[in-house]
Amino acid sequence: MAEMKLDFPPIGFGAFKIGRNLGVKYAESYPLPTDVEADRLLNGVLDLGICYIDTAPAYGLSEERIGESIGHRRGEFILSTKVGESFENGASRYDFSRDAMERSVRQSVRRLRTERVDVLFLHAHRDDLEILRHTDAVETLIALRDLGIARAIGFSGYSVDAFRASLEWADAVMVEFHRDDVSRAPVVVEAGARGIVVVVKKGLASGRIQPGDAIPFVLGRSEVSTMLVGSLNLDHLRDDLTLGSNVRAGWRDHHSAPAARPGLPFA
Repeated sequence: MAEMKLDFPPIGFGAFKIGRNLGVKYAESYPLPTDVEADRLLNGVLDLGICYIDTAPAYGLSEERIGESIGHRRGEFILSTKVGESFENGASRYDFSRDAMERSVRQSVRRLRTERVDVLFLHAHRDDLEILRHTDAVETLIALRDLGIARAIGFSGYSVDAFRASLEWADAVMVEFHRDDVSRAPVVVEAGARGIVVVVKKGLASGRIQPGDAIPFVLGRSEVSTMLVGSLNLDHLRDDLTLGSNVRAGWRDHHSAPAARPGLPFA
């Protein structure tokens, strides 16, 4: 991997809601967007300057819709997806075998209409440390990065112990972190100190914290590379990006020598 870095925007788009509205934990229910609405939203996200999009096979139609709507704009955004979890008939299923993971990521790149993804995260369940210790997951992720189907690899999990174990091999971590749950703050700090990309998920606590409170809290940490938001409303996304950019600018103004936010090295 080369030394050139690709910077993440302060706000990224979490593409869960464009593909799935079953088995969700959001504060309010929502209708699934139509194909036309999803197309308008995804193109609008890029037009706003939100140049990082995260998805997963477990997000229903999400990968397919990204490929159909903005596959032709692939050079304009950082793209991450995940491996290990699928969602079928209303339930999550997990398979961390080498064959299943390789098959999953190849299906993902076909749906996304790309040759490779920028970051491939392991999509862990709550017994995440056991996955790292007793499955082929880590070895397979490293092999997929070496093959070039993923430029970088990462870990999306739950426990502090599993996150700390992942720091030995991950280029990025995706961690839940917000005002009402700072239990993983040590992970954020340690990952940042190691130069590992920190992607914050559920920074709005699944809609229970207002963006005006949540975004400054999350992006006020210099270790955080980007914060995912998943609104289906472009006006809300525009406001979130403006606030996130202002938080970052304000942080730089008040710190004469801020620590560099981690970015990913790209060839």
